[in-house]
Amino acid sequence: MARSPTSRAWQTADRFGAGASFLCAIHCAALPFVLALLPVAGLEFLADHRFERAFVIFACALALLTLVNGYRRHRRPLSLLLAFPGVSLLLLGVTVAEQYPIVLHSVLVTCGGVLLASAHFVNLRLDRRPPHVHDAGCVH
Repeated sequence: MARSPTSRAWQTADRFGAGASFLCAIHCAALPFVLALLPVAGLEFLADHRFERAFVIFACALALLTLVNGYRRHRRPLSLLLAFPGVSLLLLGVTVAEQYPIVLHSVLVTCGGVLLASAHFVNLRLDRRPPHVHDAGCVH
């Protein structure tokens, strides 16, 4: 079965979102350990809260767009059930948790990024499955 160009575009956006969310999780998990080395490498902007907030807002917006669109196609809520706590943890991590120790901030945004990346991967997988057809022998 051939996919429409629109469906391929959404899948590409989903793949990009999964990669971005996963990189965000890695960035947040590693940040406490490499914080002192960033200026040496010329990457001090990675520790800037404005950069992190902008990246999180972009990741959340992309996730909501692609995952809601995916749900409209496959009608399975699992990706959204992973995304909503992921988005919540990310937003909590870059707002409220900034006033707490960096470990709490890192744990919140790392877990949120992993949940969001997982939601994208699940959405891609669900998008590949054929739709369920209700027939006479169907239990659901």
